[in-house]
Amino acid sequence: MENKKVIYYEDELNDEFSGTHIPAIKIDENYKYIHKNPVWNLCSFILQNILSVPVKLLYSKIKFRLKYVGKEKIKPYKKEGYFIYANHTQNFADTFIPSNPIYPKRNFFIVNSENVSMKGLKNFAQMLGAIPIPDNKKAMANFLECIEQKINKGYAITIYPEAHIWPYYTKIRPFKDVSFAYPAKLLKPVFCMTNTYQMYGKNKDKIQIITYIDGPFFPDENLSIKERKQDLRNKVYNTMVKRSKNSNIEYIEYIQKK
Repeated sequence: MENKKVIYYEDELNDEFSGTHIPAIKIDENYKYIHKNPVWNLCSFILQNILSVPVKLLYSKIKFRLKYVGKEKIKPYKKEGYFIYANHTQNFADTFIPSNPIYPKRNFFIVNSENVSMKGLKNFAQMLGAIPIPDNKKAMANFLECIEQKINKGYAITIYPEAHIWPYYTKIRPFKDVSFAYPAKLLKPVFCMTNTYQMYGKNKDKIQIITYIDGPFFPDENLSIKERKQDLRNKVYNTMVKRSKNSNIEYIEYIQKK
């Protein structure tokens, strides 16, 4: 594209370009991951699966002309819990792109603590599905219990293994296998969704997101948990790299600093 924006980066693993700077709260053993109050849970369901749905669908259609390829792959698992891995390229849209094609299955997101740190919106973010990464070992047990509970209820959990947002990035950044420990231990299916940017319109000057859904990938029970993690990571990463090559327009160019 003419006059496209250029962003210079140093570290593919740790640089962040979301543009948001929210002071993070500490997620310790006092953070309530699981709510037993029926009113809280009812409000969460209504907010996540009813009130927010029109916003998600309209924004997807109007802003990005969002299209999914491969939705049939997830249909046989509508009653089973599973994990979704996706590339992280949008501030707002990434909060629901993986949720639309699996609706009405509820979808939860493993997020950094900044996502539940906005004043007055902590409960709101959690009701919409945010599960923040804990800051200490005492909180880790509660975090893992929450993940297992959601999966056992037949919900989905979405993870962005790249961890940081790079808006409109058209490649897949290298990511570690640490986040694949959850399906490796729980022996649950894994899907990946690769968001690509493709041109459309009379002059081929407009951008739409086409999201490719792949999987399921299953943990190999013949391997150790450490080996399962790496195996799942490699399958997802290689698939996402392959799918990312379908992007054919670059709205923002990323150049590594020398």
